[in-house]
Amino acid sequence: MATYLEFEKPIAELDAKIAELEALAARKDGPSISDELAKLKTKSVRQLKQIYSELNAWRITQVARHPDRPHLSDFITTVFEDFEELAGDRVYGNDEAIIGGIARFKGRSVVLMGHEKGRTTEKRLKHNFGMAHPEGYRKAVRLMDLAEKFNLPVLSFPDTAGAYPGKGGEERGQAEAIARGTQRGLSLGVPFVTLIIGEGMSGGAIGIAAANRVLMMEYAIYSVISPEGCASILYRDATKAKDAAEAMGITAPELLKHRIVDGIVKEPVGGAHRDPQRAMAAAAKAIDAALQELEGMTPAELRAQRRERFYAIGREGL
Repeated sequence: MATYLEFEKPIAELDAKIAELEALAARKDGPSISDELAKLKTKSVRQLKQIYSELNAWRITQVARHPDRPHLSDFITTVFEDFEELAGDRVYGNDEAIIGGIARFKGRSVVLMGHEKGRTTEKRLKHNFGMAHPEGYRKAVRLMDLAEKFNLPVLSFPDTAGAYPGKGGEERGQAEAIARGTQRGLSLGVPFVTLIIGEGMSGGAIGIAAANRVLMMEYAIYSVISPEGCASILYRDATKAKDAAEAMGITAPELLKHRIVDGIVKEPVGGAHRDPQRAMAAAAKAIDAALQELEGMTPAELRAQRRERFYAIGREGL
């Protein structure tokens, strides 16, 4: 059953009416209502386009968090071949919030990693809602070490509300683990491409996103803090998250304008959750193009380009 966001209520009502008429027409003795159905479907598509052409930052945040958006596990099964998961950080344990391993992508071997939120209640608990512990970032560093050793490109897929903020994570060195992940990304001597597929929040995202090319899905968000967290700090009121989202500039067009990201992957009308296969195909095409741009660069050139890309953000201002 489709999940509709609050601002999609008019679409939900139209789709419910369409479903009702389709069920009626499917009966053996059902009336011929094909013309009425066609009109309603056209109206639904038109209204969907209108709503999504006027999304503000808060509504885009809701789309980025939609439970039916493609997750990392969907990308792995759809975009990649021969995926072999590599688990554990060789220090403490295996963090299921970050999944990584080796796979084939467009005929080339790659190392991939990213956050997995889980879709069912059982899976969400298993993956800790995509909020990684220190061992998750240490696993990411181990995977990047492996990629450099065997000269394999690295692909990462941030999708997290932030790193796990609990006591256990702090006791095991959460901040240091994220910093190590960021540093290792910057020092890699192989091509590194990131695609933000949903939420790219805080150090939880940047720990696996210090890449040569940072791409975003059209309705993803990327920021140092969530709108709710920002509202709690600045306004001392988490209910003002909508105002914070507007002020923070967390949407793909804003981030592209300030050169914080390098490209936007267009989503189907109504968001990636309405046509996941098409959305993931567009993402794969963008990632492939980014990798082709980086192929042929020496390790020194890759490191210099990546560091210059990130240092320029603070140097040039926003």
